[in-house]
Amino acid sequence: MSHDHESAPSAAAAAHAEGAPAEGGAAQVQQAYGRLRTAWREQGGLDYKTRMKLLDDVMKWVRKNRQELITALNSDYGHRSPHETLMAEVFTVVDDIKHIRAHLAEWMAEQPRPVAATFKPGTARVIWQPIGVVGVIAPWNYPFQLGILPVVAAISAGCRVMIKPSEFSPATGGIFRRIATEVLPPDVFAVVEGGVDVSAEFSRQPFDHLFFTGSTSVGRHVMRAASEHLTPVTLELGGKSPAIVHKDHSLAQACARIVAGKGFNAGQTCIAPDYVLVHEDKRDALVAELQKQFAAQYPTVAANPDYTAVINQRHYDRLQAWLQDARDRGAKVVQCNPAGETLDPAVRKLPLTLVLDCPDDATVLQDEIFGPVLPIVTYRELDGAIAYVNERPRPLALYYFDWNKKRQEQVLQNTWSGGVTLNDTILHFSQLELPFGGVGPSGMGAYHGWYGFRTFSHEKGIFSQSRVNGGKLITAPYGKVTDTLLKVMIG
Repeated sequence: MSHDHESAPSAAAAAHAEGAPAEGGAAQVQQAYGRLRTAWREQGGLDYKTRMKLLDDVMKWVRKNRQELITALNSDYGHRSPHETLMAEVFTVVDDIKHIRAHLAEWMAEQPRPVAATFKPGTARVIWQPIGVVGVIAPWNYPFQLGILPVVAAISAGCRVMIKPSEFSPATGGIFRRIATEVLPPDVFAVVEGGVDVSAEFSRQPFDHLFFTGSTSVGRHVMRAASEHLTPVTLELGGKSPAIVHKDHSLAQACARIVAGKGFNAGQTCIAPDYVLVHEDKRDALVAELQKQFAAQYPTVAANPDYTAVINQRHYDRLQAWLQDARDRGAKVVQCNPAGETLDPAVRKLPLTLVLDCPDDATVLQDEIFGPVLPIVTYRELDGAIAYVNERPRPLALYYFDWNKKRQEQVLQNTWSGGVTLNDTILHFSQLELPFGGVGPSGMGAYHGWYGFRTFSHEKGIFSQSRVNGGKLITAPYGKVTDTLLKVMIG
């Protein structure tokens, strides 16, 4: 989900944040893990009543402390739109918890399963058990939401959970420490902080499940470390999510939604449209419309409270270097700067920047962009657009703009992505009855709502033999009765 999981000095910033003292370093990782493992051995999983109370406590705390969240995210970003924080870090979390609490009793209920006639009158059922002690490694781009949602899912399943927030969001790390002291008990929840060394040690712990949100490259290291203990992993990664615009679709509608999805959090979203595929006859009109729609949504950039900054100087410099790489390869770079402002690089406000006529080997068409840079790629036929997508690693999201149902099905059935939104962007993430996750290089496993509960639960199948049964007919010594029975069973 995030572009990468980097190391940076964060101890000084974290030391001034409110909440419990940070646990950091390899020894502290082991100590926090040991505390939760001991609680699991002695107390097991959380019962329904405890789960419901803790979920309610988290929801109330988030609602009460929304301003603290806005302040923390603004600090971590330099500038983070308060409305984006309320939508992405507060509403999304509250909505998910409300959904879980409304359905948890139903999800936890054992499920009877049918039994084949051969094995009647035995019965079968499935029960859901908490998987155990869960580890969560969170990213910097939505540092609260993408950390707390898997924590909430793990608690809904009755697990004990340990989180490692991103070192690039130290103020949000302080939020998690407050939750560890004010909301969730120490035998249920632990927070450890630090850089790459702490992440590596974290990944090496023998968790019962490890949940990672970050880049594909770091996901490989996490999975490799987890394999030492055969720890199952959920990897929420990213990739280059395409937006395909059919030539018959309204460019005004498509561009308005593409700008909304790309402008949100300044494109620092795992499912932001990464590039646009448009019919070659419509490219120039699309470019003009994107500029128009960006101006409508963000008439200014520099001091606009609605427009978020790039998270840090490293990522700002990376984006600028990628744009220069595209220019050096002959691409045309068009910046959407409606007010013609001079933008201070130190503030890291980067407006939507379009890249045209870009060769495929340019970095912006090879790597996940994770910022407000949008390459425009042309196609002649829809089959060509589909082929272009399929020739590349499977993305986390795909967007298709077309009201024609037949062509929608053509795209849906012939492309592979973690999820899809038709005629809009990013909104499939917010549908709590849908699984959210990647496929192939964009991730494995899913969560949100029921799917999060399932991820952190063991689905245990149970067969109960009846007092009166035909077991003797299929046990040694075998004879004619067994032969006859096998003929009936096999056919």
